[in-house]
Amino acid sequence: MDYKIVERSLFARIARMVLKSPNVAMVLGKSIHLSGVDRQTFLDDKGWFEHELCHIRQFQEHGFFRFLWLYLKESYRVGYYNNKFEVEAREAGMKHKRFFSEQLKKEAGAVKPSGLPLPADVKKEA
Repeated sequence: MDYKIVERSLFARIARMVLKSPNVAMVLGKSIHLSGVDRQTFLDDKGWFEHELCHIRQFQEHGFFRFLWLYLKESYRVGYYNNKFEVEAREAGMKHKRFFSEQLKKEAGAVKPSGLPLPADVKKEA
């Protein structure tokens, strides 16, 4: 996927002040704008990076101005956290964590006893 990273972005700085956050990454079209975080630290956080790549895909899918309008309208309607575009991006950012979590469990020899008979004194949770 084609993208550009803009460090110390004025747009991200404004968002950072509005959100009262120590660091912000935000997407405008194919550009990821950063404030309060450097490029390498951002890229090292795979979940955060995937979250922002999802927003780039959303811009591509809907078009620049249409996506901005849809995003702002959705944020106004349900708030930032429940915005369907943010929900989708959070899920994209969590995919790698689920994968690595499952890999770690396999490596640690974790056994999931689903489908195995339970001892008589243990009740199955509903």
